[in-house]
Amino acid sequence: MWLSLGIVFSLGMLIPGKLSLKLQYDRDQVLHIVPETFQQVQHLQLLHSTLLLDLWKPLMPEDITAGEDLHIRVPAPLVQEVKDSLDQHMISYRVLIPDVQELADLSMPRERSSHKQVREGYVYTQYHPMEEIYEWMTQIQENYSELVTQNFLGMTFENRPMYYLQISQPSNKPKKIIWMDCGIHAREWISPAFCQWFVKEILQNYKSDPKIRRFLQHLDLYVLPVLNIDGYIYSWKTDRLWRKNRSPYMNGTCYGTDLNRNFNSSWGSIGVSFDCSSNVFCGSEPESEPETRAVAEFIRRKKSDIACFLTIHSYGQLILSPYGSTTKPPSNNEELMQVGKKAAAALTGKYGTSYKVGPPSLILYNNSGSSRDWAHMIGIPLSYTFELRDNGTYGFLLPADQIQPTCEETMLAVTTIMDYVYQEYLPGGAVVLTCSSLALSLCLSIVLTWTVY
Repeated sequence: MWLSLGIVFSLGMLIPGKLSLKLQYDRDQVLHIVPETFQQVQHLQLLHSTLLLDLWKPLMPEDITAGEDLHIRVPAPLVQEVKDSLDQHMISYRVLIPDVQELADLSMPRERSSHKQVREGYVYTQYHPMEEIYEWMTQIQENYSELVTQNFLGMTFENRPMYYLQISQPSNKPKKIIWMDCGIHAREWISPAFCQWFVKEILQNYKSDPKIRRFLQHLDLYVLPVLNIDGYIYSWKTDRLWRKNRSPYMNGTCYGTDLNRNFNSSWGSIGVSFDCSSNVFCGSEPESEPETRAVAEFIRRKKSDIACFLTIHSYGQLILSPYGSTTKPPSNNEELMQVGKKAAAALTGKYGTSYKVGPPSLILYNNSGSSRDWAHMIGIPLSYTFELRDNGTYGFLLPADQIQPTCEETMLAVTTIMDYVYQEYLPGGAVVLTCSSLALSLCLSIVLTWTVY
């Protein structure tokens, strides 16, 4: 009975003429559950597999653990049945999101931006579809041509161009690179919103802010606003909760690979699925997807110059360091933790938002094939995943009125990491200059002393 209801509901949303081709989540609910016993964990895993429910946290049923938060989306026709089952097994729960569609609607802009609006005043406090982000990138390059170049990275599966923005001041000195990508998971709209906010803050303030001006004199910033372009477009036009890219598998019976399980870092070993219908399907092999392959090929070419690799996600309020697939810490774990905690403290100082810092294997759940782990494994010293707001009140459907505070606090965390890179990783840069200045002062002091005597 449960299984048939779930299938009818899923198919019914896609029957032309009966309902809109755009998936709707009217009266779907997200429940927050903390199982207390192993028996409760087993029952929740059975519910998930029988009803084909949508796990938001954790992403895999085997990661459901006693004492740990579970967030699960329940389709409207099954809500009462699921609640009754939880009650029968003495499993307490609370409703996090009473109507998923209502919350999804709040994330949509009230008025569509036009080409003219993009040119005259881009609105950074609303979410933007991909066509507007493409326009924004072009306009940013035109408005700040002295600093910004828009560069081609590769093509997506559906043959769309991937571009990154390079923000750089010309210099005769060698410079280090900070890489930032957003939108690797389609439904996490706050991620591309932050990449755009970051670019805006750097460019609007570099003339007036001495710290940003100093950064750009010594660091190049590479920003990929949306990595998973096909999936992002699909989340706007068809399924707001879509996560993966759009490559077909099994003769087109299922679609999409989780791009953050597709990098060659312990690929396929843990925290993934080889079922192409799963949200954490890792692909047929490492870098099987054109999007991950384009990023990996580019990063490999630049790896000796990249000091910091940042990938922006949601939700959970975490700064994740390597590694996700092992409890063995990276060689510079002390440095990674120190810098991560300093960034989290700067973030908290803005609005009091609390972030955890550490490897996923200790503070989240095990996973493999992530870009964060891969970047560190190929020699990039600082590599972090940011899981932005929130802790589940909105989940993947963070309302637009949360964009500004989220971006403001995250900006403080990222610039804290940039400041560390500036101080510690510049070749002949900040640290050497400081030492040179000290040596010069000592020399002048000696000269003056001899002059006096």
